[in-house]
Amino acid sequence: MNKELFEEYPIPKAIGKLAMPTILGMLINIIYNMADTFFVAKTQDQNQVAAVTLCLPIFLLLMSFGNIFAIGGGAYVSRLLGEKNYEKIKNVTSFSFYFCIVTGIICTLTLILFIEPVLKFIGTSTNTYNFSKSYLIILSLGATFICLQTAFGGIIRAEGASKQAMIGMMIGTILNIVLDPIMILNMNMGITGAALATIIGNIASCVYYIYYLLFKKTCLSINIKYFSLQTNIIKNILIIGIPVSLNTILISAANIILNNFAAHYSDTVVTALGISGRVSTIAIMLLLGLSQGSQPFIGYNFAAKNYTRMNKAIKFSMACAIIIGTTSFLTTFIFAEQIVKIFLKEPPQVIEYGKYFIKATMSAYTILGVQFILMSTFQAMGKGGSALIVSLCRQGFAFVPAIIIGNMLFELNGIVWAQPFADIISVFIASIMYIIIQKNLKK
Repeated sequence: MNKELFEEYPIPKAIGKLAMPTILGMLINIIYNMADTFFVAKTQDQNQVAAVTLCLPIFLLLMSFGNIFAIGGGAYVSRLLGEKNYEKIKNVTSFSFYFCIVTGIICTLTLILFIEPVLKFIGTSTNTYNFSKSYLIILSLGATFICLQTAFGGIIRAEGASKQAMIGMMIGTILNIVLDPIMILNMNMGITGAALATIIGNIASCVYYIYYLLFKKTCLSINIKYFSLQTNIIKNILIIGIPVSLNTILISAANIILNNFAAHYSDTVVTALGISGRVSTIAIMLLLGLSQGSQPFIGYNFAAKNYTRMNKAIKFSMACAIIIGTTSFLTTFIFAEQIVKIFLKEPPQVIEYGKYFIKATMSAYTILGVQFILMSTFQAMGKGGSALIVSLCRQGFAFVPAIIIGNMLFELNGIVWAQPFADIISVFIASIMYIIIQKNLKK
């Protein structure tokens, strides 16, 4: 652990050192997220592109279970570092490792046993059913690796080893990108090749993280002798991890709801929404990289009761988030048509829908990063209730009524603008909660 980084480095330098490797890793992850859609689109089969879009919520769902340990365990590790409690850190990481494996196995069994209802639930049509099933079966078999890769990227980052967390993410992502054109196009596997490339990439990331934990200098451990079912460990991981996991689950649920509403219009609309979703993921990943990179710093200084340094880090991170969000919005607004054509040049209707969907989705991203920074701040402080409320708002309390009412009143336009509306509401609520918490800290 680099103690000087948390206690002595200037704020911009410290946040940069923690966040930049995470952001770079997220950039690689962006390419990975877009690669499946890009190379599947090269088959010129619109139904396969739609199937990738329909299965994305399940992939997000598996990541959400990994995030219980990535964020819950990572935030706890950061606070324990501030308290200099290194023995407990080993207990936390060992518990996270083995429980994450169990979680992945349960996910595999559940998805395989209930694959038919799941396929109906995510909104498959006659044209997309078989493609979605092929993709989902392979994704289910690799559930443990998806969970584990997500979990330990976050936990390793929590001790300040952002570079190592980034390397692990990049190994899997680059391998996936290399395998995509080989399996999808050269081997004529189509969407099945995309799923296989995804799982192989996640396995490679897991192998690197395990190597790091076993053979590199770290205060973390996955040694079974440190495994412990201590109540305070379970409580501290779940009180932060579940709200974050719930946030990802709600994102997954929101995608399913969105796809189901879109499917009532046409598979063309679903395809265009899929492209728009992949593009908006770029800004989301950049903002997540910044917020996750700053979280260990905020958590360490909160536990050390250095509130002045903590508050400066929060303000600096917010300013960076606004810059990233604004740049992302302007870029996608100006080049919307060119961006859509990267994925599909035909049919013209997909391009027109895609342009409109991208502009609408990105309209609130100028301020959306503020919510991500505040979410990470609540997590770093151990305030799971506050994090839970913000999570429920963006993808639940605000989004679900917005899309239902929007569809009733404005049809497709109402569906498209539901998420920007929910984003604005969630930023407002998160800001109010942060102001209240700050007043309590001053007291």
